[in-house]
Amino acid sequence: MDEDTKRTVRILGYISTLGLAMALSIALGVFAGYYIDKKFDTGPWFFFIFLGFGIAAAFRTLYIMYKKTDRLK
Repeated sequence: MDEDTKRTVRILGYISTLGLAMALSIALGVFAGYYIDKKFDTGPWFFFIFLGFGIAAAFRTLYIMYKKTDRLK
């Protein structure tokens, strides 16, 4: 394989993990919020708060991966 093909495969492999990383960030926030709500009987408040944190973490991960992919070019 030439160097261009190797670089393209490396970038595609790195980007392919993006969906998993974003889904795990959001799921972790949802499960943490759900657990805290059940433990302290606070209703859906912590669920939505941690859902927001999970979405923010997912977009932060997206930004970090974009910067790393941009450096690989």
